[in-house]
Amino acid sequence: MKKTQKAKTAAKPYGDAVEAGKATIDAFVKVGTEAATKGYEQAVELTREQVGKASSAFIKGFGDIQGLGKGNVDAVVEAGTVWAKGAEQIGKQVMALTQNSMQSSVVTAKALLGCKTLREMLDLQADFARSNLDALVNEGTKLGELSLKVANEAIAPIQARVSETVEKLTKAA
Repeated sequence: MKKTQKAKTAAKPYGDAVEAGKATIDAFVKVGTEAATKGYEQAVELTREQVGKASSAFIKGFGDIQGLGKGNVDAVVEAGTVWAKGAEQIGKQVMALTQNSMQSSVVTAKALLGCKTLREMLDLQADFARSNLDALVNEGTKLGELSLKVANEAIAPIQARVSETVEKLTKAA
């Protein structure tokens, strides 16, 4: 019996060591599981925050782009309105030029009918041609200036939108 007693006594430290090893492994697994769970929760929270920030930025960016599109349409409408008003002014000026030219032609034609000599007729015709050419040059200059003014005014809203769009896009990038 002594041998069995000795075996039991010798087995006891071995059993204690095994129990201690199991306890250590259980504690290690518990700490590892807690650390992994905590790390996972932190990763999920960090991901949630980043997705929230990205979503906010995306929604803001979409709103900015939508605002840019509306602003661009407004600029085109404004440019079209300016162009239409300018075309109306140009049309009125051309009509006035045409009407003055017709009136001048009628007056000259009546005067030609009243001429008594060929020289008088030629002088009247030369004066008519000179005055019509002068009027055409003057009115052409006025029409050119008006056309340039209308074009500049019509393109101004579009240029402003292009500048604003480029500024916003480069600022965002």
